[in-house]
Amino acid sequence: MMMHLPPRRLGHLLARVCVLLCLMATITATAAVAGSSPSFVSDRITARLITAENGVAPEAKSISAAIEVTLAEGWKTYWRAPGAVGYPMELDWSGSVNLSGHELLWPAPERFSAFEIENYGYADAVTFPLRLALESPGDALIVETDVNMLVCADICVPELFTLSLALPKGTQIDRDAAGLIAEAATRLPVSAEMSDIAVTEAALQREQNLLEVVAQSDTPFADLSVIPDLGLNASFGPPEIALSNGGKTAHIRFDVLATPEVLPPLQLVVTDGTRAASFAPELGERVSAPPAVGSGLAWFFLLAFIGGVILNVMPCVLPVLTIKFASALKARDQSPARVRAGFAMSALGVLSFMWALALVLLAIRAGGGSIGWGIQFQNPYFLTVMVTIVTLFAANLFGLFEITLPQSWNTRMAGSGASKGVAGDFWTGALAAVLATPCSAPFLGTSITFALAGSAMQVLVIFTALGLGLALPYLLVALWPRAVRVLPKPGAWMNTLRTLMGLLLLGTAIWLLSVILGVAGGTATATIALLMIGMLVVLTLLPKGRALGVAGLAAVALIVPMAAPAPAPRAMAASSDWAIFAPDQIAAEIGAGRVVFVDITADWCLTCKANKSLVLERAVIVEALGAEDVTPMLGDWTRPNEMILSYLKEHGRYGIPFNIVYGPGAPEGIALPELLSKDIVLDALAQARG
Repeated sequence: MMMHLPPRRLGHLLARVCVLLCLMATITATAAVAGSSPSFVSDRITARLITAENGVAPEAKSISAAIEVTLAEGWKTYWRAPGAVGYPMELDWSGSVNLSGHELLWPAPERFSAFEIENYGYADAVTFPLRLALESPGDALIVETDVNMLVCADICVPELFTLSLALPKGTQIDRDAAGLIAEAATRLPVSAEMSDIAVTEAALQREQNLLEVVAQSDTPFADLSVIPDLGLNASFGPPEIALSNGGKTAHIRFDVLATPEVLPPLQLVVTDGTRAASFAPELGERVSAPPAVGSGLAWFFLLAFIGGVILNVMPCVLPVLTIKFASALKARDQSPARVRAGFAMSALGVLSFMWALALVLLAIRAGGGSIGWGIQFQNPYFLTVMVTIVTLFAANLFGLFEITLPQSWNTRMAGSGASKGVAGDFWTGALAAVLATPCSAPFLGTSITFALAGSAMQVLVIFTALGLGLALPYLLVALWPRAVRVLPKPGAWMNTLRTLMGLLLLGTAIWLLSVILGVAGGTATATIALLMIGMLVVLTLLPKGRALGVAGLAAVALIVPMAAPAPAPRAMAASSDWAIFAPDQIAAEIGAGRVVFVDITADWCLTCKANKSLVLERAVIVEALGAEDVTPMLGDWTRPNEMILSYLKEHGRYGIPFNIVYGPGAPEGIALPELLSKDIVLDALAQARG
């Protein structure tokens, strides 16, 4: 007996049977790759559909999914607003069963410029997160999407393919796919409310074909990119970006090449290193004018000057400064003109080094290299020169030798009004400036960041201010040379003082050798140390005044780093209490509810050493960093490290120490000042916990 069913019920029944048959066939075909569709592969791309779940949990209303795309070298695909040419990825879900809707999420794109054509999209690899809504919560699901993706290199090729997978009822999780989707989610722009970046003004002037945007940030912009979206029919020229307020305010202008007749709401994606945020600002008639060139420069000039003054009392500069004033004791009975000339030349030595350093950094930046404060201490050649010079200065203070200029030079300088020894004053000032560069001080980081992120003129002005601050003690004595008259009269006690100063410089040389150990390895360090000891022995045995032969011995030391084999890779974590610095793991730690304390340090950074001994190694801080919900990460910048340099640049920093705390209450991080204190660290940890 056959039961008669109404056509509508019969259609529903047949549909359910088809769903079950398709589901069984698909599960059988893809059992080995649950949570992932078969990959589509061409010469240009590889793509697949992945889901975080291997099954549909009871009452589940949605599924987390993503389309993972890997592009061949040289190929790119497009963002939702592709720019002047191209089109975004198109998806057709009509072949799916039990799917009521979907939401495609777009990661922050890159900018591509060629032949004055601006495009926005992705290269190398991109994962597009998806939110798939179920028509019948808790029921099995068949996902099938027809993909139309344009990929371009020298030519553009549409890639047309279908991705599909089936999910039965179940509660299993595909951990690999879930991890990929979670990582892709960290690349999505956050909302304006969750970002420390803000778009404060936006204006579209259609008569002038101009789009203007003003953006502000709590930390200086380091690698700013602003990508506008006015629909598929809009295109723009390359942005013109003017930074002010120490790099925290940006005025951005775009030439508008095309817009639709009816303007949709403006959307912007602002990226700066790892930061990315989306905005939908209201369009006004015009924005406030950017500050004039040089505006605010006076403020940063003052900060740099104060930072230079503070450097005078840092441990790395104090020995050389003390030596200069020890030499002033000998000048006590000299004429004011001679005292003024000597101290003025020392100030010129400081400024000359700062100018030379600024020019070198500008040359590196112009060549596409990365720059930072103190990076010369990562170079074994520079360190070898420094340890040689410092050792020679110490030997001179011990009375092992004296370098005298030829008589003809002395006669010529006397005839020009100069005095013997002025060249030595110049190099003493330069040495003080050199030894200042591994130090950081309050106000220094802010002014250096402003300079290195700005124009060549700003770099030179800020480094001049820094040099003037560091040279201030020399300049004060040059302006008031009779100040040396208040110093004690020379006597036998000066020999003790010279010996003490020599020991201080030997301590500096030993510290430099420890830095070389981290940079160039044990072989180079041991060889240099033996050469320095040999140099001191020879100087002791030679008659005073015959130091020329020793200069050849010192020059041999410069060959050592070239001949020494490259040292083994250096472990970045100092102990089991600290994790190796891994910026790509920070988001996962925050997602797990943990706090991350990042410490970027180096063997040559004396301010870092002070922070470590005075703050980070105190019992209360050790206990706080050892808490179960805290992950301390240590990044060692003793040697060049592009990952660390890029990380510093992303956070608007060009020097160390750099400490930042992340957590559920501070996902963007809380940057700490150069000089730490117990309260600063504990407050940041508490705030990051939320």
